[in-house]
Amino acid sequence: MDKTELTAREKNEGRVRLLRLLQLLVSDSDAEHPISTPDCIRLLKERWDIDAFRITIGRDMEALQMAGYDVRVIHSTQNKYYLGSRTFEQAELKLLIDAVASSKFITASKSKALTDKLAAMANVHQAGDLKRNISLADRIKPRNEHIYEYIDVINRAINEKRKISFLYFTWTAAKRKRLKNDGEPYIFSPYTLTWNGDCYYMVGWSDKHEKVATFRVDRISKPPKLLEDAAVKKPKGWSIADFSEKAFQLFDGERTTVELLCHEDAMNSVIDHFGEQAKTKPVDDTHFLLTAEVSLSPTFFAWVFQFGGKIKIQAPQEAISQYQQLLSAK
Repeated sequence: MDKTELTAREKNEGRVRLLRLLQLLVSDSDAEHPISTPDCIRLLKERWDIDAFRITIGRDMEALQMAGYDVRVIHSTQNKYYLGSRTFEQAELKLLIDAVASSKFITASKSKALTDKLAAMANVHQAGDLKRNISLADRIKPRNEHIYEYIDVINRAINEKRKISFLYFTWTAAKRKRLKNDGEPYIFSPYTLTWNGDCYYMVGWSDKHEKVATFRVDRISKPPKLLEDAAVKKPKGWSIADFSEKAFQLFDGERTTVELLCHEDAMNSVIDHFGEQAKTKPVDDTHFLLTAEVSLSPTFFAWVFQFGGKIKIQAPQEAISQYQQLLSAK
């Protein structure tokens, strides 16, 4: 081996050592657990059979700092190092893990796989705590393991502005799946995917309904088919924010402006559903009037009913009549 080849090999070894050192900082260090220079040398050798020396560790750490990594140094007779800022802090990872674990859209096996990957993004000192705090017990989870495939097709259709076709089902009283639309596929131009009420929906133009409609992704019977047909363009001035606000909880129905007399105990729920910009005005010390545009659907009436009289429909008469009919139905 000539001198040129040896130099090239040494350079490659230096690059590998630098990458492994970064990996070590990510996986093993934080402010409470800095890694000393001797420990860096030992762990590089034990894990990857890489030789390093005190002077090379110092130079490598400086190189990582120059590259923009937040490598912190505790100066002492044996310097100690740890990675300061990370892509995700522990609290952020815990938030994401809780969201994945709680989701009714993601199956139990997928939830476990995702939460394990998220926990692996923490260092070894944090990962154990994160995993111990994960619980999937008693969570209502779907069984369809192919949801990811559905989402891939829908996302591709959105990005390429193409139509899809799909079969859609509902549940019967016997808890059996029954295909809607007489078993014929829906032709759909998806505009976006959105969460609502812990469910995942695709929103877009439905050829059958001749309007913007929503479908729950977990109720698609088989993987959607990507069609060659160009998607129907979004209606002029249409936005998902406006659509979601008007289509109360994404249930289609007749949209109308209602006036609701509400007790102050219901204000938290009103803000949860309509936002802080909800149109309200005080009536007395404990009541306020809410004016909102909603869909007159069973979902809306069920929402009103759950407050046990603390929300009352004041107008229009059409909404009052529909609500009374639902209450008297046998």
